[in-house]
Amino acid sequence: MQLNYNTVYGTFIQRPNRFIAYIDVDHQKISCHVPNTGRLKELLYPGAQVILSHHPSGKRKTDYSLRMIKKKNHWISIDSQLPNALAYEAILNGNIEELRGYSMVKREICFGKSRFDLQLSGNDTCFVEVKGVTLEKDNWSYFPDAPTQRGRKHIDEMIGVIEKGYRGVILFIVQIPYAKGFSPNWATDPGFAQKLKEASEKGVEILAYKCHISPNEVFVTEKIPVIL
Repeated sequence: MQLNYNTVYGTFIQRPNRFIAYIDVDHQKISCHVPNTGRLKELLYPGAQVILSHHPSGKRKTDYSLRMIKKKNHWISIDSQLPNALAYEAILNGNIEELRGYSMVKREICFGKSRFDLQLSGNDTCFVEVKGVTLEKDNWSYFPDAPTQRGRKHIDEMIGVIEKGYRGVILFIVQIPYAKGFSPNWATDPGFAQKLKEASEKGVEILAYKCHISPNEVFVTEKIPVIL
């Protein structure tokens, strides 16, 4: 996926709240929107190199959005809206082996009282919930980086899909190009981790795919091991 925005490089200064960060751009302190409500503490530390997108508009509180952060000489995408689009593109292109062969792929589908990121139709019907992953430790990726009641609710809804006889998949899009594998974050949110393990035991498929990331392009590359 090509990232068609005006790229600006800077250095992280401070994040006063979940939605705003201060960045040094050419020795000028500017504010930017943070499109990710996670903690990102292992990424956002003073002096970290970042990439912003510039969107001049009188309708925004700030003309900039934080897009990527450099760690271990690799860019990590932190835009929480991007994984859904990446998953959609990868499925259409046949890059996710387990989800090939469907004749129709729809986004943002309501099913009963639930809303899923993707619905795949063909010989069967498959619902897919997509989660973006930005947390890494010792080359292993984890989700979530903060407790998420919403995430646990999504897992319960996916278990409901299985109980109704449909196929259900939780797809972790790991926005860390050097990640060797994926696990739920038992230390930060044991409730989510236990719920994910329960879902797997009930037939929900748990997949993790990592991405190639550069300042101008991001796309899904390969499957990585999942250890629950």
